[in-house]
Amino acid sequence: MSITAESSAVETTTSLRNLYIVRFGFAIAWAAGMFAVGSSLGAATVTLLVLYPLFDVAAAVVDFRSSKSSRPTVGLYLNMALSLLAAVGLGVAVTSGIPAVLRVWGAWAITAGIVQLVVAVRRYRLGGQWAMILSGGISVLAGGSFIAMAGGPNAMLTSVAGYATLGGIFFLVSALRLHGAAKKGR
Repeated sequence: MSITAESSAVETTTSLRNLYIVRFGFAIAWAAGMFAVGSSLGAATVTLLVLYPLFDVAAAVVDFRSSKSSRPTVGLYLNMALSLLAAVGLGVAVTSGIPAVLRVWGAWAITAGIVQLVVAVRRYRLGGQWAMILSGGISVLAGGSFIAMAGGPNAMLTSVAGYATLGGIFFLVSALRLHGAAKKGR
């Protein structure tokens, strides 16, 4: 690998690590908020529900702009589009109740999980991506469970807070692994 390519890979790894740390912090704070207010569809809950996919869009934009050596453009564009659609869908679904919200969230979790899985596989050589691969796979399964839960008697929004917490933990693990990879590359 040339010095320029190696330097670019280190920059990308460092950028991803920093982004993943921010995503961890946001996910944990968001989950705490959802656990606190998510028992009903009040204004704070609706705001949190729409905010989460919008934050995902912003994170994908930052990822796109900072990625140098591994630029899975199609995956990041797809992630942005899916998250924007999810934000709009959630904004509409809140008018129909918790089951509708869980169905939209579940569909988003499935599709975004597939995209996350593909992007992480393409970035595997950067290091720290096994956590993102697991996260993408688990997101697909969780999405199915949200859709199933929506049809049952125990449909509750706090389940998405648990999902966000687990996702945040995967971002932290990946950030820690990327920190090690960045140190090796310097």
